[in-house]
Amino acid sequence: MRDGLESNHVLVLPPLYAIIDFSNFAAQADPVSAIVQFAEKLMDAGAKLIQLRDKSKPTVPQRFLSCARELRRVTLDRATLIMNDRIDLCLAVDADGVHLGQEDLSPAAAKRIFDQVIFDQNKDGQRRIIGFSTHNLDQLREANSLPVDYIAIGPVFATSSKANPDPVIGLEGVRAASRATTKPLVAIGGITRQNCRQVREAGAGTVAVISDLFESPGKAVADFLRILG
Repeated sequence: MRDGLESNHVLVLPPLYAIIDFSNFAAQADPVSAIVQFAEKLMDAGAKLIQLRDKSKPTVPQRFLSCARELRRVTLDRATLIMNDRIDLCLAVDADGVHLGQEDLSPAAAKRIFDQVIFDQNKDGQRRIIGFSTHNLDQLREANSLPVDYIAIGPVFATSSKANPDPVIGLEGVRAASRATTKPLVAIGGITRQNCRQVREAGAGTVAVISDLFESPGKAVADFLRILG
């Protein structure tokens, strides 16, 4: 689902960005089925933007590919699906875009690959989204000149969802980031229903959430959307 892209190529993101981490489900008997059910609860409650990532160690590529395919199947025409890091899986499952980190494939390379696929398949209107993670103002300012559709900044607060996280930037970091870019800004890291309004008021158009969706996904999404307005 790529209807978040306007005709002038300005990306309009919803206020909530739900991130599903495969590692949170890896110990279950059927993690793929569990993730699909989780995603359906998110969407039933109103989630329109979902990212799939795999921070488990070691990763199992075939299992993750199966998960991505099933998630694409259930999100089709219901939610925008972004793949974390893996542009190959993004293309394999026809996801709506990719989210890249500082040490991943460069946004410029990702755009070249996406543009080549569009050219080879002779398709119009299939431009995929490229998101990019930053962790300080210097990285964010550099990202302004890159071919990215949105910039993520964080961690805003302390987080347990990432090993060896970057230094916390706090609400003031979000404020500074919002002043330094005109691109859509996504805040991530330790964001909950208790602090998300502050993050939005600090200038983030969208908040990315992982942990606070896990226990009760339907209720959590409804709460976030009500609080974020």
